[in-house]
Amino acid sequence: MEVLKELKLNTTTLRVVRGDLTESDADAIVNAANNYLKHGGGVAGAIVKKGGKIIQEESDKIGYVPTGSCAITTGGNLKAKYVIHAVGPRWGEGDEEEKLRSAVRSTLRLATERGFRSISMPAISAGIFGFPKDRCAKIITEEIGNFITSEMTTLKEINVYLIDEEIIRYFIFEFEKLEENARKNKAT
Repeated sequence: MEVLKELKLNTTTLRVVRGDLTESDADAIVNAANNYLKHGGGVAGAIVKKGGKIIQEESDKIGYVPTGSCAITTGGNLKAKYVIHAVGPRWGEGDEEEKLRSAVRSTLRLATERGFRSISMPAISAGIFGFPKDRCAKIITEEIGNFITSEMTTLKEINVYLIDEEIIRYFIFEFEKLEENARKNKAT
């Protein structure tokens, strides 16, 4: 894990991290899931491969999750105790930006309801779902910032785990904007 950017908002530390999400020891990691929680490829496939079939078995019991929502399973053999399965939109299905915002908000809300202190998430929808990487980084960063500054939360750490160099640059840029806005708001 390599921390590329870190900032503090209220009592929560936000980080852009280059690394393997499945190695995170946060209370929960976030899976970029599909509606039926079939974890075959991408981030989801890696999570089940490392965490074990219990994650897929628990997901099968849940069944269907609407786009923009999330569900939770145990983490199996992962370092994280739980996996939050966030269903982001596929690019081109319509109303993608609001659906991605909703997926991020519902994830942060669920983590708070469970009393989690730390979560690690990927760039939801930016992989095989085709969401433009720059817009994905902007939306996820904005939603994290809005949540941390407007909601009571137990979260003390939110890590965005990335491996793609292009999206890493977009997230660092968006985190710097968030940091600058926080600085301006403190000054007023």
